[in-house]
Amino acid sequence: MATRQTQFLARSLLTPAVGLLFIWMIVPLALTIYFSTLHYSLLDPGSEEFIGLENFRYFLTDPAFLASLQNTLVLVGSVLALTILLGIPLALLLDQPVIGRNVVRLMVIAPFFVMPTVSALVWKNLLMHPVSGLFAWLASLFGLTPIDWFNDVPLFAVILIVAWQWLPFATLILLTALQSLDEEQREAAEMAGASAVSTFIYITLPHLARPITVVILIETIFLLTVFAEIYVTTGGGPGLQTTNIAFLIYSQALIQFDVGSASAGGLVAVVIANIVAFFLVRIVGRNLEA
Repeated sequence: MATRQTQFLARSLLTPAVGLLFIWMIVPLALTIYFSTLHYSLLDPGSEEFIGLENFRYFLTDPAFLASLQNTLVLVGSVLALTILLGIPLALLLDQPVIGRNVVRLMVIAPFFVMPTVSALVWKNLLMHPVSGLFAWLASLFGLTPIDWFNDVPLFAVILIVAWQWLPFATLILLTALQSLDEEQREAAEMAGASAVSTFIYITLPHLARPITVVILIETIFLLTVFAEIYVTTGGGPGLQTTNIAFLIYSQALIQFDVGSASAGGLVAVVIANIVAFFLVRIVGRNLEA
């Protein structure tokens, strides 16, 4: 009886918060679904017209959607590869007992706490500017032609900026996992004559399998919605070269003022994100059960 009363009390206390959260989520979703069925232009208020699924057909057959979907996949995949491939050696270095290790760790993690808009402005104006940027100065120092990053390789430039922001997160997760690695296994491998490479491949890397999976899951969810870095640096261009799904939806809503098509695109983006999250969660579950 006491257990039932405790459960009832717990549910009663949680119900208001859960109900408020439900309303907070369901109202915007319901309005998005409603607007996606309308021909609704902000340039012509009061002329809303029900058109059913026409907005979805227009959005999915728009060549810009296929280009933005490809850019989104390239952006997510590239940032994941960079953060993991660089995060592992960086975590291994930070795990070594050196003087000032805590200060170095703080400096490495610091970029993760910089707002995306600020970091994008820093990279655009101080590092990647083709005339006065640091990279242009280094190129001219060695007699090379400076790269106009946001014109010649715009998507790669955005990938570098986003990867720089998320590298500290991956490093922190992997470093935490390294600190939980049993030292006896390393010592046993060293006594058996195993090289540093063999120890890394057969002991350290399998131990990092789960945290790597968690990094992939969390980063993917956030990388699907990258917007500020693109808005500040390239504005989705040149052409559609850096337009991802999030920026395409913004463009249709607040540049083309087509709320109906943007709402349909938002629902498509939600479906894509949920499909990706579903498969990633299954992968994470398998690794945690292993």
